[in-house]
Amino acid sequence: MEPKPWYKLNENELLEKRISELPLTIEHTGIETLIKRLYGELLERGLIFAPPCFLAEEWFCPVGVPAIGVPFYLAHSRLRNIEQKFILEVEGGAKKEFMKLIRHEAGHAYSYAYNLYKKKEWQRLFGLASEEYPDTYRPRPYSRSYVVHLDNWYAQSHPDEDFAETFAIWLTPNLNWRKRFKGWKALEKLEYVDKIMRQIAGKPAVVQSPAKLASYSGLNKKLKTYLKFKSKLYEECYPDFYDKDLKNLFTDADEEKSGTKAASYLKGNRLKIIRACSFWTKEKKITIDQLVKRLIDRCSELNLYVKKECPDLDLQIAAYISTLVSHYLFTGKFKRSK
Repeated sequence: MEPKPWYKLNENELLEKRISELPLTIEHTGIETLIKRLYGELLERGLIFAPPCFLAEEWFCPVGVPAIGVPFYLAHSRLRNIEQKFILEVEGGAKKEFMKLIRHEAGHAYSYAYNLYKKKEWQRLFGLASEEYPDTYRPRPYSRSYVVHLDNWYAQSHPDEDFAETFAIWLTPNLNWRKRFKGWKALEKLEYVDKIMRQIAGKPAVVQSPAKLASYSGLNKKLKTYLKFKSKLYEECYPDFYDKDLKNLFTDADEEKSGTKAASYLKGNRLKIIRACSFWTKEKKITIDQLVKRLIDRCSELNLYVKKECPDLDLQIAAYISTLVSHYLFTGKFKRSK
């Protein structure tokens, strides 16, 4: 009797498997098709270096290594489903999002492949790649010194990311970046990328990728360990309880109670709230989910109820949670009510 295929294992069995032991490949998958699309976009610009791609724990380009790590869960539908269940979203799962992310990582790969980050003009425009990455950064949404490509004004987080974002905008097909960023200071960066890419067109990479990239993958761990760590990473970004705010949204006064417990109400509308807040704040759904769960628990502890007269409660809750999340994004802290 042949052993059961790994993708037919029950969830508990699959979670105990080391990711590196799963027979995952890029070949003959939708990932391969999209990577080839990237290579085609590069060739259209005269760029002959095709950054090698490998399955990894997350989207990234190893420091100094001109190669692109693509999340392993994108290699199989069963793993996508697991990611969706535990992390509440599949980063790069949609083709449009995948291409935005891989163009960004290609920017890092090109910077390393041709030692662009060592050039004085690169450093004048973007800064020093040797700068330490901050734990948090405070984006300026209305700044015109940076392009806008990925969510949360990611170009503003570090010089390396500024270049990668600028490269991604430059590479995106059918995007008239000169018109899109006319009058922006960021246009100077785009013109530089255009100039330097013309200079290296048709030239092989100066720095080569190692033959084996598995050592950078981070996949030598159990699937459950990966999910636990990733969840914990996002769960750390939520505040303590805000009793005053919750009592304003709901009530503990007998004469105002509608009969519906606040905790039950939040549970029933949890996914709708998460989707709305994530859409407008661009924060990870799992971060918002953990915040909502904490608020549900606190509502239960305070024995709060939905008010009898509160027709716009959904709107108030979404606005409240979005305010907390947005304030965290810009200050590194959740705002406390006074």
